Amino acid sequence: MDMLAQVKFFTPDSNWTWYATKFDGQDIFFGLVAGLEVELGYFSLSELQEVRGPWGLPIERDLHFEPQTLRVLIKKHKHERLRQISCSKLKMK
Repeated sequence: MDMLAQVKFFTPDSNWTWYATKFDGQDIFFGLVAGLEVELGYFSLSELQEVRGPWGLPIERDLHFEPQTLRVLIKKHKHERLRQISCSKLKMK
């Protein structure tokens, strides 16, 4: 998990984020995807260019992203999910 994410893509109108650690030079990335789950996997540049968020906004590249290890990013996203779950439970009471 000490692979370094070099690039971050995100949907400005939802909570999906893609972090790329490797690129095949044509279309396929490997890295971390934080969407419904936080998981490692492959994703394609062509798919990222086609997908739109719930308000119809395209996926963007975070030009201000500083490379981070996947270990740090996984911890960050899992912590955020726990916080969201806790907030949801408080609202239900």
